[in-house]
Amino acid sequence: MTAVVTRPEPVPTVPGARVIGSTVTRLALRQVRRGALIIVALVAGMSAMVAATYASTVGDALDAAALAALAENPAIRTLFGQPVALDDAGGFTVWRTGTVLSVLVGTWGLLAATRVTRGEEDAGRWALVAAGRLPVTAIVARHVAVLTGAVLTAGVAAGAALLAVGTSPAGAVLHGVGLALVGVYFVAAGALMAQVFASRAAASGAATALLGAGLLLRMVGDGVDALGWLRWLSPFGLVALAQPYAANRVLPLVVLTAFAVTLLVVAVLAARPRDLGGGWLAASAGRRPRLGLLGSVSGFAARRLARPLAGWAAGVGAYYLLIGVLTVSMTEFLTENARFADLAAQAGFAGLGSVEGYVAAMVTLLAIPAGVFAAVRSAAFAADEAAGRLTLLHAQPLTRTRFLLAELVVTGSGTTALLVAAGLATWAGASTVDAPLGLLAALAGTLNVLPVALLSLGAATFAVGWLPRAAAIVGALPAAGGFLLQVVADSTGAPGWVGQLSPYAHLAPVPDAAPNWAASALMVIIAGALAALGLFGYQRRDLQG
Repeated sequence: MTAVVTRPEPVPTVPGARVIGSTVTRLALRQVRRGALIIVALVAGMSAMVAATYASTVGDALDAAALAALAENPAIRTLFGQPVALDDAGGFTVWRTGTVLSVLVGTWGLLAATRVTRGEEDAGRWALVAAGRLPVTAIVARHVAVLTGAVLTAGVAAGAALLAVGTSPAGAVLHGVGLALVGVYFVAAGALMAQVFASRAAASGAATALLGAGLLLRMVGDGVDALGWLRWLSPFGLVALAQPYAANRVLPLVVLTAFAVTLLVVAVLAARPRDLGGGWLAASAGRRPRLGLLGSVSGFAARRLARPLAGWAAGVGAYYLLIGVLTVSMTEFLTENARFADLAAQAGFAGLGSVEGYVAAMVTLLAIPAGVFAAVRSAAFAADEAAGRLTLLHAQPLTRTRFLLAELVVTGSGTTALLVAAGLATWAGASTVDAPLGLLAALAGTLNVLPVALLSLGAATFAVGWLPRAAAIVGALPAAGGFLLQVVADSTGAPGWVGQLSPYAHLAPVPDAAPNWAASALMVIIAGALAALGLFGYQRRDLQG
């Protein structure tokens, strides 16, 4: 007999935890890089643009009397924050863009945090990674670290942009640090809510509610002197208390740093004791089944829309209730201070001296949340499909066209309801101060922006059919991108045709004037064409396409 010697099969080398961790970090970076680059570009671009055009747009209009009038008006402080250092290009830029950019960075940070943590976990893409050498806490920590780096880069970009146009270094650095810390705070808040709640929608909703509460605390603290201490409880208030280009206070940012770091640590530690796919708060498994609105595709779409719509309506309604309450104060202020009325007219907001003109200017901005709402809901539909949560429905004897068409109609109806809620809130607020604003006038003003919101819905539906992963970004372009285009065109003196590309250029100031029916009809037709192309593409592509 001959003995046969067999060589043992080589044992594959298992990557160590450090290698796996680096791979997870690169994955997190890949998931957020595009959004991060857009945020950095917007933050730097808006800061540089406003500071660079300060002399030509404001000039010597803000003398001592004008500054005193601004500081004494509670409506101005409530809406835009306490005006300080407005005689400086950097200080004016912080006052005009600081809150807007902080909300932008914070919103992106919390939504990105829930998307790359809870969203990926819900989709089952963390299961194999978490089964290896890398614990869930390490996975969460690496994703949070990448997002923290992204918002810190946005803050650096804002400070660098202000330095590049020649503003004071101390103010530029302080503003950039404050903006970055707001982003870190809401990245941590989003990551923490992703550990507390067992679904991405609930986590995003809770984190967004926290952002809204922080903004409300800042507005109340700035508008009511006796409640100024509330600003110490809000990240937006703490950034305002730092007063870049004026007092240059460091203590409020130290407090904000402590809040943000604490939330970051708690968010990572909260991932340790829970099960993969679960959260600290989970729905009871013993509750009775809720079968309402499950008898049809349209009913199911309405059921999925109900809670998000209620949350959006509450937030938008609260803001426009405040807009209504401040109607008389703002119009009287602009009537008595012609300088600011002229500046507003140069920025494209004419007629603010009357109640209806003021309402028309403020409800124009409503197109942004309405359009983003439509885009986000369309993106949620695409995400549910990609995660396999709609597979059983697609297996039913229903055409895919009917399925997406039902989603389209329900989302459009929800967007309209959001505008109606804003109109009712504006009218209710104006009524409390006896402002001469009728209910029909308020509703006409809010519904006037519906064509822009429908453009966003049409663009999002087009993306669902052809670029489902980019549905939110593509859908937000008509509303958010169109507004940004108009601001840039007005501020930089661009050729007239550039500004005409924005849908806002074709909206009449309703209720101060009659609607532009021709332009509105054209926008609705374009929205319908985009939706039809989306339906065509959706019918032809795979479920995971």
